Amino acid sequence: MKLRSSRFADLGTQRASGLTLVEVLVTLAIVALLMTLAVPSFKPMLDRWRVKQSVGALTDTIRLARSEAIKRGGNVVIQKLPNDTDGCTLAAAAGEWGCGWRVFVDSDGSGSYTTGDVILQTAQVPGGIQVRHVVSVAAIGVDRWGKMDGLNAKSFTIFPAPDGTASPATRTLCISAGGRIHDEEGATCPG
Repeated sequence: MKLRSSRFADLGTQRASGLTLVEVLVTLAIVALLMTLAVPSFKPMLDRWRVKQSVGALTDTIRLARSEAIKRGGNVVIQKLPNDTDGCTLAAAAGEWGCGWRVFVDSDGSGSYTTGDVILQTAQVPGGIQVRHVVSVAAIGVDRWGKMDGLNAKSFTIFPAPDGTASPATRTLCISAGGRIHDEEGATCPG
């Protein structure tokens, strides 16, 4: 009878724990397949989330501008950011607000930002989202009563950039002449 050391007794019968290379590759292939099927279904959800984020940011900006105008006796302006801001390359049309906007105290009454004006807020739009002012203005003044320039209501359409306003994620921010703000699904305000 041959005696074996207890230390080496089970060496030949033990199997190494862990995964083989083949098992890892099969698992990765299955995960890659599931990702290619699942990722496209997340795009509409992400588009809706980014649009709602932009609607909320613009709503907050308008409320800030109104409250600051009432507090300061007017001369507050919301103006779209220039199209070359932080690499934003949207069309230069006045109604394109997709690069973002700023709220400032218009100390010289020019209606647009100049050196010396106090910036109250700057906001940028998430990538892939466009914001378009329906009547194509580059700035909106707010008077001492918190009313927007002009007698007409204002509206902004916010939508995913590649899909355009036909996207189901499209929302329109409607602002009455008196300053009431609400958002609607689609590319138009009611009434």
